[in-house]
Amino acid sequence: MRKFLHSTQFKIILAVLAVLLAGIITAAATYNNASPVSTVFGTIFEPLHHLTAKISEGISSFGGSFVSADTYRTENEELRQQIEAYQNELADYEEMKRQNEQYEQLLQVREQHPDQQYETAIVIGRDTSEPFGGFMINAGSSSGVSINDPVISGSYLVGIVTEVQPTYSKVRTILDPNIDISAYEIRTREEGIASGTSELAASGLCRLTGLTSTTAVSPGGVVYTSGVGGLFPRDLILGTVTEIRNSESDISSYAVIKPGVDIFSLQDVTVITEFDGQGSNAADSEE
Repeated sequence: MRKFLHSTQFKIILAVLAVLLAGIITAAATYNNASPVSTVFGTIFEPLHHLTAKISEGISSFGGSFVSADTYRTENEELRQQIEAYQNELADYEEMKRQNEQYEQLLQVREQHPDQQYETAIVIGRDTSEPFGGFMINAGSSSGVSINDPVISGSYLVGIVTEVQPTYSKVRTILDPNIDISAYEIRTREEGIASGTSELAASGLCRLTGLTSTTAVSPGGVVYTSGVGGLFPRDLILGTVTEIRNSESDISSYAVIKPGVDIFSLQDVTVITEFDGQGSNAADSEE
């Protein structure tokens, strides 16, 4: 018994009883319709009650932040959809603008050459291994397109049809060395043959060969088709002279030509399906 009275457990029990006794005394001093026992427990556990209340408020606030995050995600998704819709509208506008520009250019060409018939087309494919910018268009024999029909962009010659299927055609461009185009420079009226080379094609250029070593053609001159040969109508623009070079094979000179359009970025073109004198010179030469 004496050993128990000196033990740690007994001291703890005494401490608890002392706390309860202090609570009873405090409750008795502030007694107000509540039972002394409930008042004692209320006094002892009041700090714990405040702590749990704070924790509960924190949990509620934390849950509220999740609700706000969901709201923000919903708003961000709505904004993203709106931006996507605006971007689509802008793309449609740019497409309509580009088509209108093409139609305006075609109208001007048609007014200048009422004898010509046209078929508009869209570039639908390119052979990336082809260094001369050849491409495929979405117009074929069912649209009246034939082999050797000239292909233009606005007033500029860009190539010639070399293969035709019912719904598509292949086009070889003026950068290709396999195309020879009778042409002349507008200021001097000097004539030559426009064609391409691998070296010039890499820079998107072609040339007008057959000029004399004393040629008067100079940078800034504009080169047009002459119509000789019956493959191309007269006065389609090939491009502008950028420099004059001496030929590596003889004493002649040639003019480097920058085409009027970027051959490698064309999206819309027009095929000339009929024009006065089409094929006539070639037929005469065969006779």
